[in-house]
Amino acid sequence: MLAGERLPKPPIWIMRQAGRYLPEYRELRATTASFMEFCYSPVKAAEATLQPIRRFGFDAAILFSDILVVPDALGQEVTFAEGEGPRLHPITLDGGLSRLADEIDLERLSPVFEAIERVRAGLGPETTFLGFCGAPWTVASYMIAGKGTPELAPSRLLAYRDPDFLVALIDRLVEASIRYLVRQFQAGVDAVQIFESFAGALTASGFERWSLQPIRRIVDGVRAQVPHARIIVFTRAAGAGHRLTAERTGADAVALDWAVNGAWAAENVQALKPVQGNLDPLTVVAGGQALEEGVRDVLAAFSSGPHIFNLGHGIVPETPVENVGKLVKLVRGETA
Repeated sequence: MLAGERLPKPPIWIMRQAGRYLPEYRELRATTASFMEFCYSPVKAAEATLQPIRRFGFDAAILFSDILVVPDALGQEVTFAEGEGPRLHPITLDGGLSRLADEIDLERLSPVFEAIERVRAGLGPETTFLGFCGAPWTVASYMIAGKGTPELAPSRLLAYRDPDFLVALIDRLVEASIRYLVRQFQAGVDAVQIFESFAGALTASGFERWSLQPIRRIVDGVRAQVPHARIIVFTRAAGAGHRLTAERTGADAVALDWAVNGAWAAENVQALKPVQGNLDPLTVVAGGQALEEGVRDVLAAFSSGPHIFNLGHGIVPETPVENVGKLVKLVRGETA
């Protein structure tokens, strides 16, 4: 599919498919004190990765980890506050970069690579295995603010006040991401996705400078070492910028958020590259007619070209498990 062929039925996997909506995941998660400890437990991370494959038979397993293991492996400690999300000691203009390592500590990430090896050994040949990383702008935004922030004001202000500082941080993240993704391929993933979760916060010029160009450098850097690496790029909330993502990043496929008009995306993005998405995750929460109509609309919009069925962002924790099963059946044309 990532090579550009159209399949009779689109493959299906969903972002964050390994996670809190599954009762078996919640049971497993309760055995570990902290989220980062869980991410760095190869046995548990591998089990979390495989749980949705066993339950739903998705066409791909998605590595259970987090985009913030990269700053953690650069020396910026990451913790997660229950119910509040990630917490980092902010990287500031006053000597902040000096607190980071020059290179990513791949030994710190060895549990992630062990988890990949364990999952690879547990997957059949019919199931694709996806790794991932966060795009530099998204990861830098967490590093600068120390947490998620509305409209990304801290990182946007820093970009205006001292762009050279942001360039230096982005450069470090580009090199770290290349090394991290290459090592994921070496450990056994078949493809990777680069998540630009905060593309929608950028101006048009900022999108080009802080998002598209760094992502292209990562794609080129990975392929310099893994020539046939398959890479999906997700520039969430980029709007018309999704076409630029297809044109300028070197991605094999472009993931689409739920706000993208399907007819427009088919003409302007799918005509260039395979696409992934773009069902609203809340239709899976709602179920019933909303889910059926949402699936039908997405399938119809992208019926003329290569398409991976997915959500327009991650599945939310309150999603009923039975609705996910219904989603898979609808996409595959199976009777309930």
